[in-house]
Amino acid sequence: MDPTAQSVLAAAASFFFITLLFAFICLICKSSKPFRPSNNHRRHHHRTRTVPNPQPSSIIVDESATFDPCINRISMDELKIATNNFSPDLIIGDGSFGFVYRATLSDGVTVAIKKLDPNAFQGFREFRAEMETLGKLRHPNIVQILGYCASGPDRVLIYEYIEKGNLDQWLHDMSSINEHSTKLPLSWETRVKVVLGVAKGLAYLHQLDTPIIHRDIKASNVLLDMDFEAHIADFGLARAMDGSHSHVSTQVAGTMGYMPPEYKDGVTIATMKADVYSFGVLMIEIATGERPNLPVVVDGKEVVLIVWARKMLKQRRHMEILDSKIWKEGLDEENVRKYFSIASMCSDEIGVDRPLMSQVVELLNELCLQKIDIKLV
Repeated sequence: MDPTAQSVLAAAASFFFITLLFAFICLICKSSKPFRPSNNHRRHHHRTRTVPNPQPSSIIVDESATFDPCINRISMDELKIATNNFSPDLIIGDGSFGFVYRATLSDGVTVAIKKLDPNAFQGFREFRAEMETLGKLRHPNIVQILGYCASGPDRVLIYEYIEKGNLDQWLHDMSSINEHSTKLPLSWETRVKVVLGVAKGLAYLHQLDTPIIHRDIKASNVLLDMDFEAHIADFGLARAMDGSHSHVSTQVAGTMGYMPPEYKDGVTIATMKADVYSFGVLMIEIATGERPNLPVVVDGKEVVLIVWARKMLKQRRHMEILDSKIWKEGLDEENVRKYFSIASMCSDEIGVDRPLMSQVVELLNELCLQKIDIKLV
């Protein structure tokens, strides 16, 4: 064969062999890669596959529960009917993380319905665990949670209805009180009774096997019944504590004016002593009729309520700072002085120097007994 032809055939054979070898290598590499379905295939696969034991989520959950045997399990549809689809006309309060509505259920029971902000809880399991804990609380001075409903992203709490509204209304905005209520300023005796009720409720929370810190004690979170008995409400910020009697939080919780000074220093640990401080500020608010989160003018300067009160009490001017609406005729000054002494201990700037709520209850009980003795003399 001609040498030129042999060279051409050899080159062609070599090219064919190299091409075939390259194709074989590519085929092996392709088969070794994991299968990656197309977008259309992935969507179809997601729709048809079954996941065993799916976890509850805010998207698929639809559940309700009751903690009171006298209340039947309530559906979200019934709650929408009872609140006229959560009509603004039925709003009776604006608690942390949601509005509160007055509603009458199909069985005639009047309740308070709180519709939570969708972002109040990260997931349904956290929400349910919190509600099961709070639903077990039973104390005359704690508002009882009767049940809850969860449907999709909606979270609704069912509370017992407390007739006379919240303490903030009675102290600062009596025009907003229900028209059927007697619109008279709270007497000194009634105010002390309210304070004692709040103290008992807090002491109960703090003395549980797993203590609960409320974290937002203030006048608007205290409800009054027909006998002006106090009921602590709104556990939107409440947290159960561990054995160290503190709860680590990544953010400060509470309301300006009621928060303890340690929060201003960047402390993010919620403690029982923080609740005690808020309670002490509340005691001063109840006695003076002044809002803690609004400034008071002293000698031409604006200061917060607690600073003004400390200055006045140091000068023994406790009768001067009483709410002008309180009837002072026959009011025992020593009784008022001891009241403010308890409030001052609770609102001490140094947390460890504040008393336990159980000790506060004892002091207030002594104060009430002193009032009885005075009346009998």
